[in-house]
Amino acid sequence: MPIKQISVFLENNAGRLGVVTKILADADINIRAISIADTADFGILRLIVNNQDRAMKALVDAGFTTRITDVAAVEVDDKPGSLAKVMELFQQINVNIEYLYASLEGTAGKAVIIFKLEDHEQGLKIIKDHGLAMIDSF
Repeated sequence: MPIKQISVFLENNAGRLGVVTKILADADINIRAISIADTADFGILRLIVNNQDRAMKALVDAGFTTRITDVAAVEVDDKPGSLAKVMELFQQINVNIEYLYASLEGTAGKAVIIFKLEDHEQGLKIIKDHGLAMIDSF
């Protein structure tokens, strides 16, 4: 089962990230994983939260442009080489990873890698077929 990720499009101005986090805090939203990428003009904030519907409502009500995206979350051992093994698997089967980020949320001694895959269904099948520990909620 995919994880739902919220993407928030932000002007690249001081304080915008603080505004988003305050809105989510006021809506009693817990951020479970976070990533931000920027260009000269804007940033894309990617979030996994504990209550996607309430977070989306709060952000949209505040005037932010948002989008929901399916991503895959895989739990790996929190030790050197664990991510490399997963990357090698995707490379061998020729699955393109558009981006990824990580969270230490989860079981002690584990990390959660969040993948946006070019072919989401094929990626989920590979994860399942190779016995990787897929996370379906945080």
